[in-house]
Amino acid sequence: MTMRNLKVLALALSGVLSAPAFAQAGTWEVDPVHTAIEFSVRHMMVSTVKGQFEKVKGTLELDDKDVTKSTVEVTIDLASVNTHEPKRDTHLKSPDFFDVAKFPTATFKSTKVQKAGKNKLKVTGDLTLHGVTKPVVLDVEGPTPAFKTPYGTMVRGVHATAKIDRKDFAISWNTVLDNGGLGVGNEVSLELNAELSEKTVPAAPAPAPAAKPAAAPAAKPAK
Repeated sequence: MTMRNLKVLALALSGVLSAPAFAQAGTWEVDPVHTAIEFSVRHMMVSTVKGQFEKVKGTLELDDKDVTKSTVEVTIDLASVNTHEPKRDTHLKSPDFFDVAKFPTATFKSTKVQKAGKNKLKVTGDLTLHGVTKPVVLDVEGPTPAFKTPYGTMVRGVHATAKIDRKDFAISWNTVLDNGGLGVGNEVSLELNAELSEKTVPAAPAPAPAAKPAAAPAAKPAK
């Protein structure tokens, strides 16, 4: 290697070592148009009924350098429940179940994030539903690597599942069947498929141009 090449290599290494590190943390918001929270529960002990909540919002504070330092918060509008049966939806919104007049939303706030394999996480958090808060563990796949859409936005995807016992949240309405079984199962399976958009910080407005100094008055000619 020539002396010239050694100097070029030294300058390149110096530039890399002295360059500031890029920020590894970012805020990602749930895109409600491309996000679904679904649930399923046994009905009459013979079938499974599914539904979803159509209005959800949330924020992920993601640390790509150390994902265990990330946090997530999600809010679900319980009145947006949709099982494709209006009478059942009305019953779910009533005091027998969600009681949306008194408890309009459910929230999830993470308390711990753990790695659980390649591209998998265990996210523990507090789920508040029907006025009751209980810890729940989400099995998470993702988030996927970020990429730019044709519209110029940065997006990621995430998939999560969990199971809860609705009785833990004081939602215990039921009916007993002739065979001794229950009309509605107590275990509820949850599934989240979310698209996340990077939250951009608005650019600071450009400073106003400095005012030009006033021109000095012209000198009067001597008499």
